[in-house]
Amino acid sequence: MQKDTHNFVQEYKGLGAFGLGRETDEETIMFYLQKFSEDSFLKVLIPRLSHEELEEIYLFINGKLQKHLLEDEYHEVFLKDQ
Repeated sequence: MQKDTHNFVQEYKGLGAFGLGRETDEETIMFYLQKFSEDSFLKVLIPRLSHEELEEIYLFINGKLQKHLLEDEYHEVFLKDQ
């Protein structure tokens, strides 16, 4: 069974603009992150990133996860290993 989904990007009909209000900003970030995480896109982008850029992305994401998720949420919602 597939655990990961990218349904939002498939159904999104919003503006895709940032700075127009909290709801639109959240939707835009969800859209961008789902597009960003597509396998075909990452196969193009990842080899072009320097080691420093890879580390920067990793540390940014990991920092947000640690700041905003409890340990059980990290495992249940992000890793989906529970």
